[in-house]
Amino acid sequence: MRFLIVEDDLAARVILSKYLEKIGDCVVAEDGRDGYERFVEAWEAGEAFDVVFLDIMMPRMDGHETLKKIREYEEKVGVDPFKATKVLMTTALNDPQNVIQAFHEGGANGYLVKPIKKQRLYAELLSLGIPVK
Repeated sequence: MRFLIVEDDLAARVILSKYLEKIGDCVVAEDGRDGYERFVEAWEAGEAFDVVFLDIMMPRMDGHETLKKIREYEEKVGVDPFKATKVLMTTALNDPQNVIQAFHEGGANGYLVKPIKKQRLYAELLSLGIPVK
């Protein structure tokens, strides 16, 4: 299992990595632009990520824009939408506009509100069919 954590806050990156390291390998990026580049590099190397965690509010490229670019890339390379990479948005924002944008406009598979609790994270992964140890 491979995870990409795209998060500008160091503490949030460390916590999420700790929760996920028992399940699989974690790669981190500090903003959306770096996250998108890592996503493409992994895809082209034949090491695609199983789940991408995207913070919404980040410098250089926010999570919504990053998700849009990821979905455009997947479409460009011919990924079946039903087999697209699972993306979970992570944010301190819990307002309806961000939830709607993440799911309906961006194609997110889930939404986690910070601070992220281990039990909630694992429940979300299980709902996506990701086994949790």
